[in-house]
Amino acid sequence: MSKQAKESGGLRFLYRTLPGRLLLRLLTARWVSKAAGAFLDSRLSKPLIRRFVEKAGIDLSQFEADGFTCFNDCFCRRIKEGRRPFPSDPTVLAAPCDGLLSAYRVQEDTVLPVKQSAYTLSSLLKDEALAARYRGGTCLVFRLCVDHYHRYSYPTDGVKGDNVFIPGRLHTVRPIALESRPVFVENCREYTLIDTPHHGTVVQMEVGAMLVGRIVNHHGAGPVARGQEKGLFQYGGSTIILLLPADAPRVAQRYFDATQRGEETPVQLGDNLEA
Repeated sequence: MSKQAKESGGLRFLYRTLPGRLLLRLLTARWVSKAAGAFLDSRLSKPLIRRFVEKAGIDLSQFEADGFTCFNDCFCRRIKEGRRPFPSDPTVLAAPCDGLLSAYRVQEDTVLPVKQSAYTLSSLLKDEALAARYRGGTCLVFRLCVDHYHRYSYPTDGVKGDNVFIPGRLHTVRPIALESRPVFVENCREYTLIDTPHHGTVVQMEVGAMLVGRIVNHHGAGPVARGQEKGLFQYGGSTIILLLPADAPRVAQRYFDATQRGEETPVQLGDNLEA
């Protein structure tokens, strides 16, 4: 089934009709996400868990699944030890999350040529000097769907800086929205710089999405370890972006080739991105 066929009638209404776009302004507001989050944190949301697990096809045997008291307990469930191993070679860049991967070469300041949209590093980072450091580098976009594991980790060892939050709206990250809106530069997002021994200074950015107002990062500035949990998203789809400098080790060409064909490559937390 095509991506277009998979999109719900509700999303087509929101993004492709005038009345829908008017309603979209309300639904993408942060206060709506906060209100939805408060409900999903409450015991009142517990009856939603069973239907969510069944509809998403989630195998709870892979997760620590005892004692869910609300929907977000289930959505942010922790995977069992050993289910997402990282490569034994400490120099290898690993996937920071489960998701659908697209890979791009950064040409000048332009990156993420998603459908009809083109994004720039300057608009993504809101920092022209920082953006200039990644020209000629690599941009990796991991799109998480509701059935993916929504905890994410550091892809490499290093020392991270402070978390930088950029406020914005909260569009869905489904393809139908990416076709018509500059989603990644409109949505709320948070990033940090990680100085690494093997991959230069890496930007790791988390992008919120519709009904995902909370990006929960665990750490401030300081040393971090590859595979260490960095944080989690609460309900909805969402996105993680990695920016690598031009002199970083090469990400496997197959990811770029798939992106050129219009395909997203499924990856899991800990997968070797250089193989």
